[in-house]
Amino acid sequence: MTLKREELSLITEKTLEHYNERAAEFWAGTRDHDVKQNIEALLRHIRGVPPFRILDFGCGPGRDLAAFSALGHEPIGLEGSAALAAMAREHSGCAVWEQDFLALKLPAGTFDGIFANASLFHIPRQELPRVLRELRAALKPDGVLFASNPRGSNEEGWNRGRYGAYHDLESWRAFLVAAGFVELEHYYRPPGLPRDQQPWLASVWRKVDASGET
Repeated sequence: MTLKREELSLITEKTLEHYNERAAEFWAGTRDHDVKQNIEALLRHIRGVPPFRILDFGCGPGRDLAAFSALGHEPIGLEGSAALAAMAREHSGCAVWEQDFLALKLPAGTFDGIFANASLFHIPRQELPRVLRELRAALKPDGVLFASNPRGSNEEGWNRGRYGAYHDLESWRAFLVAAGFVELEHYYRPPGLPRDQQPWLASVWRKVDASGET
C-alpha cells in the first residue's frame, strides 16, 4: 500500500484533530501512568556526564517532560497537537516545539537521547524510514533512541479516530537497523504479566556511525 500525499495530509489532520478535541481527557487518563521503567531504560544507556539534553518526541501534555526536568536533565518537547503542546508547556515549564511528525525540522547532532513514548506508531510504515533517519540525525554521536509502541502483526490503519502502525519485534527491528541504529535492549509492558497481556513493545537503540561503530 502506497499512501498519496493527500492521504498523508489527511492522516495528520484527523489524528491531530482527535487529540486536540480530547486534550483534557487525554491528560486525565495518562497523567498517572507509571513509565519510570521507560525513562530509566533511556537514561542508563546514554554515555557522558549529565545533565542530558533529551527530546521528548510526542510529549503529549508534558508528564514525562516534567519527570526528566525533575531528574535534572534538559528536556525539550515536540508535539503535533496544539492543545497538547500548550498543556505540556504549562505542566512542565519546558520548551515545546509544535511540529508535524511527517514534516520535522530538527537541529542536527543536538540530543543525547530521544524519548518516543507512544508516538512513533502514528508514523505510516512508508514514511517511517525517513522519520527515523531524521531522528538519528538529530542525535549526537552515540546518542540513544527509546521507543515504546503498541505492538501488533504489522497492520496499519485507523483505530478509533487515530492512524496507527502496529509492528512486531522483527519488523520494528528491521526498520531501526536500516536507519542506522543498533539494538541495546527490548522488553514488553506492563512488566510482570503474561505476554498476551503486554500490549506494548519497548526498545532502546544507539546511533551508529557510517562504519557501524558504536
